[in-house]
Amino acid sequence: MSFTDKVAIVTGSSSGIGEATLLQLARGGAKVVLNYSSNEDAAKATEALLTEIDAEFITVKANVSEDDDCQRLVQSAMDKWGRLDILVNNAGTTKFAAHENMDALQAEDFLRLYGVNVVGPFQMIRAALEPMKASGGGSVVNVSSIAGVAGIGSSVAYAATKGALNTMTLSLARALGPDVRVNAVCPGFVGTPWFRDRFGEETFNAIIKRMEENTPLKKAGTPESIAEAICFFASEASSFVTGETLLIDAGSHLDMTTLSQR
Repeated sequence: MSFTDKVAIVTGSSSGIGEATLLQLARGGAKVVLNYSSNEDAAKATEALLTEIDAEFITVKANVSEDDDCQRLVQSAMDKWGRLDILVNNAGTTKFAAHENMDALQAEDFLRLYGVNVVGPFQMIRAALEPMKASGGGSVVNVSSIAGVAGIGSSVAYAATKGALNTMTLSLARALGPDVRVNAVCPGFVGTPWFRDRFGEETFNAIIKRMEENTPLKKAGTPESIAEAICFFASEASSFVTGETLLIDAGSHLDMTTLSQR
């Protein structure tokens, strides 16, 4: 896919799905904004990868739960290149808590997760709206989760935020057309370094094996496989698509037994 002369912001792009998306956009010719919130070492490693492929990029440290940071992130792209065409809302957070444990989550947990996973994307879209309109229209891709569709995942709070993000995708696709398209991807399990670090190599490999054995496509998700779908929504190939929430999980949503084990 070609992104020549396009400018893209990918939030939370120093690792995992965000990094893979940033690299694919850059390989397609886009000028890209690398964003991170706290992990400077990871950002520097991503900078090295971008440099290897001769990408044109800037790096901006910003927390999407803060509206001033969202405005600054967009303005950084405008100051550098004078336009903005693509926004990928990838930054997210969670708290791990068994769904049946009603004491594992407090109000502040919900508020923190909503601040990053829902309010953050809204603030980013609001900040990017006029610049994208001025560039002739734009594409927003929200990185959601199968958790927001099936009510599964790391915690009830996380699933609730992703459900809200899916609903917001529909609302804003309706409100912002025809100037800006808004779509979402809903990955299932994705084998990111973050996941490996969180659960350890043994559990990580066991989940990959289970996905490869039990999903209809006999595959486990990778950051690159999700990035491909994100880049489709970001590209002109999807110019007739808005308000879509795409499940990307090798078909695991077709088997509720597999889902219940997540």
